[in-house]
Amino acid sequence: MSFGQLVIGPPGSGKSTYCHGMQQYLQLTGRKVAVMNLDPANDALPYDCSVDIADLVSLDAVMTSLHLGPNGGLLYCMDFLSENLDWLEERLAPLLQEGYYIIIDCPGQVELFTLRSGLQNVIKALTDRLHIRLAAVELVDAHLCSDAGKFLAALLLSLSSMMHLELPHINVLSKADLVEAYGELHFDLDYYTEVQDLSRLVDTIGEDAFGRRYRKLSEALGEVIEDYGLVNYTPLAIEDKDSVQRVVALIDKATGYVFAGLAGKSPYPPEFVYGAGAADSGAADMWERHQTQQELRVHEREPS
Repeated sequence: MSFGQLVIGPPGSGKSTYCHGMQQYLQLTGRKVAVMNLDPANDALPYDCSVDIADLVSLDAVMTSLHLGPNGGLLYCMDFLSENLDWLEERLAPLLQEGYYIIIDCPGQVELFTLRSGLQNVIKALTDRLHIRLAAVELVDAHLCSDAGKFLAALLLSLSSMMHLELPHINVLSKADLVEAYGELHFDLDYYTEVQDLSRLVDTIGEDAFGRRYRKLSEALGEVIEDYGLVNYTPLAIEDKDSVQRVVALIDKATGYVFAGLAGKSPYPPEFVYGAGAADSGAADMWERHQTQQELRVHEREPS
């Protein structure tokens, strides 16, 4: 059994930067990590790439030969990968045999998750045929918190992705360290991460013609999101080790990586795997000790 992350999110949300930072962090804590790029438009990869869709199909060639735009070309590339899963399995097989943890950098186009089955077929092959335990990690740029309408749209996108992908799902508020630079927030950051009473957010929408026209729609969308009660966010600053570790812990619990201890491989103490809730002071002390141990591992492996 192998483990990994499917990194998704709108364009500009920081997916490639996240993959690079997560790769570095996990390597420093002792994991063997391989990053797979599934975005054929991403030609400036900041991380060491073990599997690249560009080696199978060229987006530029597809757009030229089939007279497609960027979005149409991307959809074609993903469908082409879906029809050539043997190529993907051949490149992943040696990595999985050596116990690599897989991070998958996905394109940001929403159509891939909602309108076409190409990416879903790829995910099904990874989970069913290659037996990779995946968690979807969806990034949302923290600057959207400064605009009520955009934040509602991000919430709806996160909810839609959770429903379509059918994977354990972690929503991440990326670039949280820069949130104050985007403008003054109407509420504390906890309001946006915990997705509290959205009627208060709708009340902040302006009284201009646009705001008045779409207020009822915004109220209805807020009610839909609250009725499902599934969406919340974990803030992340990719250069902050404590922030990254919190996200890693959530992902490891979602995928079951913490239970790898049954095979003698878990980096987590048994109390974290089987222990009580966060309100238990003993569990809190244990978690603090675990974070300290992880930090020591990182410092030991960091170049001097």
